[in-house]
Amino acid sequence: MIRLKPRLKTAADMVRDGSRVADIGTDHAYLPAALILSGKIPSAVAADLRKGPLENALETVRSNHIEDRVQLRLSDGLKCVSPDDADDIVIAGMGGILISEILTAAEWVKNEKYKLILQPQSHDEDVRRYLFGNGFEITDEEVCFEDGKVYICLGAVYTGSVASHSEAEIMFGSILSRNDEAAEAFKNKKLKRITARLSALNAHGGDEGEKERLEAIIKEVKKWQE
Repeated sequence: MIRLKPRLKTAADMVRDGSRVADIGTDHAYLPAALILSGKIPSAVAADLRKGPLENALETVRSNHIEDRVQLRLSDGLKCVSPDDADDIVIAGMGGILISEILTAAEWVKNEKYKLILQPQSHDEDVRRYLFGNGFEITDEEVCFEDGKVYICLGAVYTGSVASHSEAEIMFGSILSRNDEAAEAFKNKKLKRITARLSALNAHGGDEGEKERLEAIIKEVKKWQE
């Protein structure tokens, strides 16, 4: 068995039982291997942009004797994954802007049969902005600690309905209403970044529109903290 660290375990927990998984940016293929070995999923596509990580993935697959259940693909995002390959799509270990670009390039993910499990290393607000603006509903949102850092993971399904959201909701998601230790660490980290940006704008006479937007976010977050 493969014991996943908290970051990947959070993503694995969002995968639906019995689904076929496409793991984009698979690296060592620990996630699909662990899911298969636990009996949660029957098969997976493990894709990565570079040959080095795929060689690591091949070693994981061979050492766990699951060659017949994992397909390894050299792929730029979802370009070498077909709509019939998977039910759940995991994209982890990259920035939110890149994740959004990968999804934008694969229009076929806009289908209610798929579940997206997304774990941006940064700029998670860009992922939410993409999801909210393209008819997806965020069904799961979890934060965890690993090696002193806080990570967020989002689960989403396509509904076709586009709803408006406040800037604070886009920035923090459902974590805004939570007060557990990991959620507080996540909010404080983002608030620090927002406050630093606002201070820089005030010091150098920056864009008034951006200043108003950041001030509104801080105000809404403080309301939730009261």
